[in-house]
Amino acid sequence: MCLAVPGKIISIDESNPEMRMARVKFGEAERDISVQWLEDVEAGDYILAHVGTALCKVDEKEAELTLRALREMWEAENGP
Repeated sequence: MCLAVPGKIISIDESNPEMRMARVKFGEAERDISVQWLEDVEAGDYILAHVGTALCKVDEKEAELTLRALREMWEAENGP
């Protein structure tokens, strides 16, 4: 089973035109994610990421609902 996780783009690094990268915040964690195949993203947008690659842009409310559900599942399994 694969899982794509929503995250918020903090910044985009376009210094290498062959591999656009974004700093993305996933809850408390931040990661560098490839946004090479998404033309219409900018800082503040939410994306779905899987294995270090942004798959698509998503609505902020949907992203927040998904993040909340993931956090609740984690807390149910591991405690707050």
